[in-house]
Amino acid sequence: MILGVTPARGGSKGVPRKNIRPLCGRPLIAWTIEAARRSTLIDRYVVSTEDAEIASVARAEGAEVLERPAELAGDEVTTVDVLRQVVTEIPADTIVLLQATSPIRDPDLIDRCIRRYQEAGVDSLATGLICTWKAYGTALKPRQQLDGFFYDDGNVYVIGAEGVRQRSDRFGSRREQLVLDREQNVEIDDEFDFWLAEQVLARRLGEAGTADTTD
Repeated sequence: MILGVTPARGGSKGVPRKNIRPLCGRPLIAWTIEAARRSTLIDRYVVSTEDAEIASVARAEGAEVLERPAELAGDEVTTVDVLRQVVTEIPADTIVLLQATSPIRDPDLIDRCIRRYQEAGVDSLATGLICTWKAYGTALKPRQQLDGFFYDDGNVYVIGAEGVRQRSDRFGSRREQLVLDREQNVEIDDEFDFWLAEQVLARRLGEAGTADTTD
């Protein structure tokens, strides 16, 4: 079974209550719930939270909620800890980790990621970008000549559930990458990210509306 999971704790520090903060008129988490429901390959999808208000919003958006123990909602708790609790309660072969802080996804993105993961036969897949950032004073070549490295942007992860049960990390040794356009790289950690995501979503919504009203 392919299980979609969105971890959404209530104790966000960078942007308080960010998982349910309005973004383009909807709670932030609603954008991820919608994306998960659009997938044709996810068999079951849950929001994992300890927070009653987040749970209520998630249910109102049509998501199933899996109650998370309070001890798995602290700052030191890892994503693997949360996923391990989920797959202990819900048997699954594959986990699709969809973070609420990545609200911008093409309609077919999740299914593209799942198919790439299956075709590659790997332990995990992550979306991201090729990053050429360097510490000041260390880059001796122009940016265009740097090889860069793959930076996972937090948008979609596809992970073998057995690896989550057995390892302390969610990546494994065989890893696949899916490079996205910069719009989908937006991950909300602070106020500027919120502003940026709102600009991108507003433009995308406007373009979709235009497409719907023209022949």
